[in-house]
Amino acid sequence: MTPRLLATAVIAAALAGPALAAEPAQEPLDPLGSVMWDVLRADLFGKAPIVFDERVTVSAPDNAENATAVPVSADASALGVVEEMVLITDLNPFPVVLRYHPVAAKPVIGTRIRVQQATPVRAAARTPDGVWHIGGKVVDAAGGGCTAPPVTYAAPDWADHVGEVQARAWAPTGEDKTSRVRFRVRHPMDNGLIAGIPAYFIEKLSLRDADGKELARLETLEPLSENPVFTLDVKPGASSRALTLTGRDTQGGEIEAVISLPWVQGAVQ
Repeated sequence: MTPRLLATAVIAAALAGPALAAEPAQEPLDPLGSVMWDVLRADLFGKAPIVFDERVTVSAPDNAENATAVPVSADASALGVVEEMVLITDLNPFPVVLRYHPVAAKPVIGTRIRVQQATPVRAAARTPDGVWHIGGKVVDAAGGGCTAPPVTYAAPDWADHVGEVQARAWAPTGEDKTSRVRFRVRHPMDNGLIAGIPAYFIEKLSLRDADGKELARLETLEPLSENPVFTLDVKPGASSRALTLTGRDTQGGEIEAVISLPWVQGAVQ
């Protein structure tokens, strides 16, 4: 090869190099088109891999009739094993609603939340490989749910009932002997956005079976509704006849309740 042809080949290779180089992976586009997603994605998940996944479903009304108590449920059971779930409301003043650790439970949770305006509501589920799988939907709302004062304070004896629990558990069903548990905790759940009322909300809840094994753990935050309600599907030990709920609020108030499990008579062999 002559010097001129060699030089031409080198220049051509140099020009072609960048085009042949592997392009960096592109972030998946947000299917809900949220103006806040890029910020939330960085804050909540850092550089962890994420995928928008139809196997993670969020059920909520298309239009919220009561912005202070919007029923929401998230189901990631189609993924198999899930180590953590996060419920997110993009356009709320406090986007993160709760973090759920389904230790010995299905990755399914139902609750009620406040929404300040129309917003995407998402569930993110982390699988053992470290990937966050995200599903969600947009909930329309007239707004104001996060800045409406709790009605709890209208009762003169409200402080005497903070932390009280009303609960029901259903008998285990299915091959995995899962028990559905629904409980309501009386609490004003102040988020600190109302002048003169400091933040005061439940921050931790844990459900254990009769053997002391933790079944589910919740880290709860400001967007939850007043007197929050939770629905979980847990897998207690076979000998359990009751579950124990414990928790704590931001002022150190303790929450404790025993939830009876229905007894099911076994078949005679």
